[in-house]
Amino acid sequence: MNARNCRLAPAVLALGMAASGLPATAAAQALDGWQFQAVIYGYFPDIGGKSDFPVRTGGSDINVDASTIINNLKFVFMGTFEARKDRWGFFTDLMYLDVGGSKSASRDVRIGRVQLPDSVTADLNLDVKGTIWTLAGTYRVASDASATFDVLAGARLADLKQNLGWQFSADLGPLQPSRSGNSEIKVNIWDGIIGMKGRFAFGERREWFIPYYADVGTGDSDLTWQAFAGLGYSFSWGDVVAGWRYLDYNFKSGSKFENVNFNGPLVGAAFRW
Repeated sequence: MNARNCRLAPAVLALGMAASGLPATAAAQALDGWQFQAVIYGYFPDIGGKSDFPVRTGGSDINVDASTIINNLKFVFMGTFEARKDRWGFFTDLMYLDVGGSKSASRDVRIGRVQLPDSVTADLNLDVKGTIWTLAGTYRVASDASATFDVLAGARLADLKQNLGWQFSADLGPLQPSRSGNSEIKVNIWDGIIGMKGRFAFGERREWFIPYYADVGTGDSDLTWQAFAGLGYSFSWGDVVAGWRYLDYNFKSGSKFENVNFNGPLVGAAFRW
């Protein structure tokens, strides 16, 4: 057997065991102690944060708060994958979102940080698309039958795009936005993060557990942080979990994105092998 086949053998063996319905522990042993977990979530966040949309050279930006407009989750996907051997491991977390909303006769908009005149209202349409991707290494500090505690370090990508369409009820002057139009802003940034994660188990067979996660970081943004806590139940094949996740970004001065946050409940299923 050549070297390439030797490297492929453990993966082929694990896939064969999974396909034949052998226990997850057997597959883990075949991979010499590696343990894996994949989680698929349904996430239902409220979207908040302020942004400045440029409308013309030398003119005033349109400033809006997403939480006053967005009311429709078109699509949100969130999933994680984790691998661990002994105390060391890594995990990745991916969230993709496509959300939008509209508001008629609104005054929840500022022109150059100045509120609209009392005689003017706006019809607004806002769409937000983006990917939030976290990748980190982990180290298990403590572990027993009822609790685990890991520390982590890694990086997070925020690739976001917002598009604003507007229609004002009256003209606002030569240096102000046109009566109707649209504008798009984008951000693509990386931040380093540090954090912790783990779980507390309880119940007669320790089948119930409380998972938790928190991280904080900086880099291309001024500050990013997130936290999660929930309640889960363990089965032989994996876990089900429900909880609450909050993710926040504060961007650097001069960015068209001032801040953005995602805040809401989630439910998920974890599969171990």
